[in-house]
Amino acid sequence: MAGATGTIGRATVAALLRHGHAVTCIVRPGSAAKHAATLAGTIVIEASLGPDLTLGPCDVVISCIASRTGVPADAWAVDHAANLHLLDAAQRAGADHFILLSAICVQKPLLAFQHAKLAFEAALTASGLRYSIVRPTAFFKSLSGQIERVRNGRPFLIFGDGELTACKPISDRDLAEFITACIADETRWNRILPIGGPGAAITPRQQGEALFAMLNKPPRFRSVPLALLDTIGGALGLFGKVFPGLATKAELARIGRYYASESMLVLDPATAQYDAAATPSTGADTLFDYYRAIIDGTASAERGEHAVF
Repeated sequence: MAGATGTIGRATVAALLRHGHAVTCIVRPGSAAKHAATLAGTIVIEASLGPDLTLGPCDVVISCIASRTGVPADAWAVDHAANLHLLDAAQRAGADHFILLSAICVQKPLLAFQHAKLAFEAALTASGLRYSIVRPTAFFKSLSGQIERVRNGRPFLIFGDGELTACKPISDRDLAEFITACIADETRWNRILPIGGPGAAITPRQQGEALFAMLNKPPRFRSVPLALLDTIGGALGLFGKVFPGLATKAELARIGRYYASESMLVLDPATAQYDAAATPSTGADTLFDYYRAIIDGTASAERGEHAVF
């Protein structure tokens, strides 16, 4: 198991142990003690995911690693190169099956991290190993950034009318169960597997309306025009040609623009439209239950770098 200390990785380790699997976790050198609680019940290897990586005998390798920022250097180093080293080590160790946590947004690749993920997906499918490529929709943590904003009486920010995009959010726990089931479920072998959470697709406006209702506040929305993101991204990109530090900010602006304007649903190649009905669902956890848990203090949000707000 690689990526065991991230939010999805931690949930996957727990699911693997619940289902009786013997788990070995690869973690960054010097980080095992920090994550001792997460790694309890597993064998821990401290190692970098480089060309010298060596694994002991194993049947299945699961990769939940992902670049932290999505900027080009980070994406190609982690989403592509580190996964390639892990794949090579898996083959040398005699593994039969490689399960990859990818992302549904690679269906429409406009960003560096998407191209890096697709390049590794291609290497994996050509490797000869049995594979399962899991492409989840939006994560709960990425859609929780405005809870405190609304709680403090501020408006919920939307792009356009708040109906430009939709997603079927999936919880860490439900995604971890789906990943774990790929080991034994032959229908998930040698397949690309888009997956979302239960229920209908949800728009940003629906997310905001639900939050206001939970907090007993009248709905207040503030619309941000997509053109503003285009202007910011364009300016940063222009100045990034002169000042390299701004090139990174330009890519982050492009990532924000992408998530603000593209649905996290299955993309129909025939129509080039996102299709909620064609997006598979799994699990029982809902985004709105998660919102309630954060509001009442029984859960906390660990937000990723790709969150728009």
